Amino acid sequence: MYEPIRTKSVHTTADDPGAYPHRSREEELDIQLAGHLSALLAVTDELGDGEGGELIARQVARLRGAPPARHAGLSGASPEALHRKAHALAGRALVVAASRADTSAAILAAERMDAHTAALTGSPLVAAP
Repeated sequence: MYEPIRTKSVHTTADDPGAYPHRSREEELDIQLAGHLSALLAVTDELGDGEGGELIARQVARLRGAPPARHAGLSGASPEALHRKAHALAGRALVVAASRADTSAAILAAERMDAHTAALTGSPLVAAP
């Protein structure tokens, strides 16, 4: 009733599976974490938090193998909006860092979330004993 397919499928990607690059789950998570931290770095730099920016830049450099590009691109957003954005970005970085079991990046992301929460509520950060 049906004629068999005689030609090669156009939906195959290649005969050789090594013909295109593949990344492991860990490599994908590294790329994603570095991206979230880079976005957090940009917002942190815009807020003028030099110490926080340096901590984030070290993590990005560790993940990418090179220091991140930093620039003073200003969005003109209010400090409150920037703190909210930074808090959200730090939360995303925390989720990815936890997923890839990266303790140093997870601690940094949690600390940045605390710092931005404190800035939004107007309460000073209290150091743990």
